[in-house]
Amino acid sequence: MEQKLAERRQRISTLGQIGLQQFAPYLMNRIMGRYNATLRDDFRKQGLTIPQVRTLAVLSVTDGVTVNDLSVYTVIEQSTLSRTLDTLEGQGLVRREQGVTDSRFRHVFLTDDGRALFTRAWPAMHDAFEAMFDGVDDAEYAALIATLQKMLNNIRKHEI
Repeated sequence: MEQKLAERRQRISTLGQIGLQQFAPYLMNRIMGRYNATLRDDFRKQGLTIPQVRTLAVLSVTDGVTVNDLSVYTVIEQSTLSRTLDTLEGQGLVRREQGVTDSRFRHVFLTDDGRALFTRAWPAMHDAFEAMFDGVDDAEYAALIATLQKMLNNIRKHEI
């Protein structure tokens, strides 16, 4: 076991050898950073933040999830998500309810106002998505999605 680890360490390339343009985590971060920056200005005009829109987006598809699961789906730390939910709830965009079978868990639901607000935010998200994949054909897109799903399965810590 130790010999295999030593051999593997000898084969590990440096980031300089790989290069930033060939290092997938760098490219993924850069892509998502640009996507979020593109949307940030539009959302700011609507009085929304990226975490708020992420939350509304997830709830528009998977309504009634627990706060824990919502944190996983939105990729938002619990403390930030809690503040985000406080704001959204205060604006009447979401509501939190205790679980029926286990009162320790709180479930989050999108209100009609929250759904309407997300519906207004969605076109900007979709436009940014379309721009990101300009020139990418259906087969390339399908291969990318399949690869990303494999990668997520490799690193996931949650079943969702």
